[in-house]
Amino acid sequence: MSSSNVRKAMFAGSWYPSGAAECEREIAGFVAEGQKIKLPDRQLVGGIVPHAGWYYSGSIACNVISRLKSENPPDVIVVFGMHLHPESHCYLMAEGAWETPFGAIPVEEKLAAELVKQFSFTLETPDRFNQDNTIELQLPFIKYFFKDAKIVAMGVPPNRSSLKIGQSVIALATEMGLTANVIGSTDLTHYGSNYGFTSKGRGIRAVEWVRNENDRRVIDAMLALEPEKVINEALASQNACCAGAAATAIEAAKHLGANQADEIAYATSYDKSPGDSFVGYVGIVM
Repeated sequence: MSSSNVRKAMFAGSWYPSGAAECEREIAGFVAEGQKIKLPDRQLVGGIVPHAGWYYSGSIACNVISRLKSENPPDVIVVFGMHLHPESHCYLMAEGAWETPFGAIPVEEKLAAELVKQFSFTLETPDRFNQDNTIELQLPFIKYFFKDAKIVAMGVPPNRSSLKIGQSVIALATEMGLTANVIGSTDLTHYGSNYGFTSKGRGIRAVEWVRNENDRRVIDAMLALEPEKVINEALASQNACCAGAAATAIEAAKHLGANQADEIAYATSYDKSPGDSFVGYVGIVM
């Protein structure tokens, strides 16, 4: 594939390593950290992952994505992300490939083209796009664990219309004879003065409120596989920065047959770097 048709990685070398060898070492460490995670005895079709720098949340994202690997790898990984508000456009790169330290991931262009026929997207290209960490931070994991899979990655806002995209992408993939897994990328509560959210004061009491109350409400909606509730809860409580991505992934996973979700990890950036401003992260498999 021509290098001019590959979307450059914008966060490699800062939010995660730029070289394959260093990425592989970090992934090995993340997998080791996840060995004690007890997984459900069923076929997994999707997950919810965080998207902070790998130092903070890479282990959670890695251990969700790696658990989707099976004897029959999917043809395409559908990824939902982007920081959007309810009135935002949807975004899609319909052609080309995404750069990773392990090599480029091609777009599943036929599936993307069918989506463009059905929905209104702001189309990105390999040389004209919004810099976005929510999708890019997952790509090295996807390429490492699913080396032959293609990708369709979309930015979807937190509204009911996005759920129709989740339904349709699975229906279209099935009609085209493609197998798919889905990933929704979101961090949880952004608390503290850095984010203009200090309603519960500062210190450990604020951390415990985020962990045990604010984040828990949206996590419980995700675990119940209730996408509309995820959106409504996030908009009301500021406890998911990309609720559209999480909700649409849940809707898509349900159309892949998911009827149960399990939380495999939860953490906050406070755990690694205590301070008055911090972010919550969850890993969920479906």
